[in-house]
Amino acid sequence: MAEELNKKEEKEEKFEAKLLELRRVVHVRAGGKRLRFRAVVVVGNKQGKVGVGISSGLDVAQAVEKATYQAKKNVIEVPIVDGTIPHEVEAKFSSARVLLKPQRKGRGLVAGGVVRVICQLAGINDISSKLLGQTKNKYNNAMATMKALSFLKKPKTQK
Repeated sequence: MAEELNKKEEKEEKFEAKLLELRRVVHVRAGGKRLRFRAVVVVGNKQGKVGVGISSGLDVAQAVEKATYQAKKNVIEVPIVDGTIPHEVEAKFSSARVLLKPQRKGRGLVAGGVVRVICQLAGINDISSKLLGQTKNKYNNAMATMKALSFLKKPKTQK
């Protein structure tokens, strides 16, 4: 039985998690104020798999744990060609718009904030990005980036 558990652990991929945002949320009810914490977490294995999760909890540790679990459930696979994306892509989520462009090798991550974190955890080394939306909401920007990465198509292999 212990051997079966070890095999399952080997099959599970090692995801690295990064906390994007932590907010204190207050709900006012008839009995008073209810304080909770909301966490946005990005997970990735630096080999083309990345996910974003959001959740709230009564304390910080609970919120982060629940958000990490959600992020692992929402993992997508990103096609990476020579350390960059195969083609230019744009996506919109709520009021956030993001533009991702491939870069030549060695140029680096020309991206800021949320896009940089997501690309690092996905394993993309060379990319250029621009946030075109008017929002500074990190969750919306993260979801727009994830939507853009999900639009990417794998390049056709040439023989």
